[in-house]
Amino acid sequence: MIIAIDGPAASGKGTLGRRLAEHYGFAHLDTGLLYRAVARVLMDRGIPLTERDAAAEVARNLDVGHLEDDARLRGAAMGESASVVSAYQPVRDALLAFQRQFGAKEPGAVLDGRDIGTVVCPDADVKLFITATPEERARRRHRELLGRGEQAEYETILVDIRRRDERDMNRSTAPLKAAADAMTLDTTHLDADGAFQAALDLVESRRASMTRA
Repeated sequence: MIIAIDGPAASGKGTLGRRLAEHYGFAHLDTGLLYRAVARVLMDRGIPLTERDAAAEVARNLDVGHLEDDARLRGAAMGESASVVSAYQPVRDALLAFQRQFGAKEPGAVLDGRDIGTVVCPDADVKLFITATPEERARRRHRELLGRGEQAEYETILVDIRRRDERDMNRSTAPLKAAADAMTLDTTHLDADGAFQAALDLVESRRASMTRA
């Protein structure tokens, strides 16, 4: 069984992905970490993020061990950098096979990102599109960064989120959008537990319909 979760930055899709995977005993992959890892390697090597060919080469030879360096990959700067390299088709092509292989794990897998239901796993059993207003997403990211002891300004974060939305939704390669058969969940007015329960209800409703079919 594959649960595909898509949505913009700070919508809560990663938290929901982890909790749903834990609930069902499935494997979980935050696919955004793959792109963050590519950006991190480029930066460590002093290579500009604009070097498309270099980014593709890193993606083709990415050591998944880089994903374990969670603290270095979670910062706001890495999210912005990941948004840059994720727009390159050769980078996405290089990481596609890994993501699809992960989705084949038994007894199931939860993958979250921006093109899981549309490109990576178009035949996923359950597709969720998680969203929230830019202002609420900026508030969440602001609290998250402050909680990690990082300096952060709400207005700056809001500008960054809107810029990332614009880039992600309008890129020519795998733009951010809800799959035609995805169930949309707006978490603007939900806390973490409320969002999880709402997502769980949607998953269970889809599973029930699959059983009846």
